[in-house]
Amino acid sequence: MPDKKPLISFVITYYNLPVPHLRECIGSILALSLPSKEREIILVDDGSAHCVLDALEDMKDELVYIRQKNGGLSNARNRGIECSTGQYIQFVDADDYIITNAYEQCLDIVRYNKDVEMVMFDYATHPTKDQQLSNHLEEDTGSSFLLHHNLHASAWGYIFKRTTLGSLRFTQNIYHEDEDFTPQLVIRTEKIISTRLKAYFYRERQGSIMQKRNPKHIIKRLDDTEYVILHLNRILQNMPQHDRLAMQRRVHQLTMDYIFNIIRLTRSEKQLEKRLQRLEQHALFPLPHKKYTEKYYLFSILSKYKVSRKLLNLVIKTMP
Repeated sequence: MPDKKPLISFVITYYNLPVPHLRECIGSILALSLPSKEREIILVDDGSAHCVLDALEDMKDELVYIRQKNGGLSNARNRGIECSTGQYIQFVDADDYIITNAYEQCLDIVRYNKDVEMVMFDYATHPTKDQQLSNHLEEDTGSSFLLHHNLHASAWGYIFKRTTLGSLRFTQNIYHEDEDFTPQLVIRTEKIISTRLKAYFYRERQGSIMQKRNPKHIIKRLDDTEYVILHLNRILQNMPQHDRLAMQRRVHQLTMDYIFNIIRLTRSEKQLEKRLQRLEQHALFPLPHKKYTEKYYLFSILSKYKVSRKLLNLVIKTMP
């Protein structure tokens, strides 16, 4: 008997964004070759000022619309997960959209390879004309991928099998929730196909949380990043050896980025030394001299000693 579940659930999270962007987002999904029985479009309205459904009159029959009290991005995505029935899930932010021709190739991978648990793809930040589609596909396990590649953690950057999730959900009330969620999802995945296809359009947002420079937001960003690093570091302690090494690489790279951002965002040696002391208490600093990348290796050397950190401070503070 054929599986009656949709092939894929698209979970769109929406909060007070321009309606034309949302319509473009939904339209890009409707433009795919998926018949209605193979797709499910879940729109989670996370407490916007006005119900957006009236502006989607011509599309609403294609949607599962959920309007809830504002709870943040993680809460909205978790609600979408709970309501989804598809074999696979794709997150889409409401002011972004799917790039049709490239995404079709990703769909074909899950259509014809039922054992694939995740398909990763690239993204564009400027509108693209028809792109040269790539046949470059790499197959890997999740732990092997993390051990040998840098991870782009954005949750919209991949299609994934719903059953792979288990009880995993997004941590609420933190920034950088994708940095916490995605490595945990990837490492439990037995078969990943990674592509170089630019299958997702990411709209660069003026005034987004990540662009805010007031001290309150900066401190929260840094605190939440530290939370993610410590959380992943606790999790890896109970992993099998190969998984542990893979997650360690991710933790070490997140820690490098964290130290870089302490300097770049606070421009305070006092703040830097205080936070480094906390990392040291968890054996996360000094950074181990691993040759993950040239950038990581050099940074691990320069950040180790106070005198070289002063040089690092000077260099990073000159950056915009």
